[in-house]
Amino acid sequence: MAILIIEDDPKTGDYLRKGLRECGYSVDLARTGTDGVHMAMQQSYDLVVLDVMLPGMDGWEVIHRIRERGDMPVVFLSARDDVSDRIRGLRLGADDYLVKPFSFVELELRIRTILRRGIVRESDVFEAADLRLDVLRRKVTRDGVEIALTNKEFMLLHLLMKRQGEVLSRTQIASEVWDMNFDSDTNVVDVAVKRLRAKIDGPFQQKLISTIRSVGYSLSA
Repeated sequence: MAILIIEDDPKTGDYLRKGLRECGYSVDLARTGTDGVHMAMQQSYDLVVLDVMLPGMDGWEVIHRIRERGDMPVVFLSARDDVSDRIRGLRLGADDYLVKPFSFVELELRIRTILRRGIVRESDVFEAADLRLDVLRRKVTRDGVEIALTNKEFMLLHLLMKRQGEVLSRTQIASEVWDMNFDSDTNVVDVAVKRLRAKIDGPFQQKLISTIRSVGYSLSA
């Protein structure tokens, strides 16, 4: 298995190259985004480990160029730990997103899992009854009518539709959407769901978002 590491920090790049070679992988290392794209275009790799903050060309642009070539699996490895950054990376086609500082054992396990399962892309469009969410276009419609959502409302709906039929606790929602540990004295999740429900369910007869008493929320058709 051949892996390409695109990482500008010398210590991190050398550490990853040494560790992955010891795990039996064939490993190449690029120090800039530009060099990484060039190498990815010249050779077929089984997986790319990609930093976001790179000289010459950042990781967002690199994965865009790589995706033009084909479905080479990509794992982001970045110090940028905002939920919005993780979502952006996954929307651009990354297979995983690991935040620095990281555990090498965890990284290697995630790489092994991706290589074992093959390429699995998250859907760009989610549907429940007449509700439709288009991730790439950031567009939500119900019964053909477009619904304007704030960024957090869109992220909340995306989570509920992605986990359609599951009951999500307030803690899970707070962690995924706000990247925060849920405080029982904070009603941010309940307020956000109430506002989202008013837009998604209010004008329509069929209600999709349910409150599960003492547990959390669920969306299902």
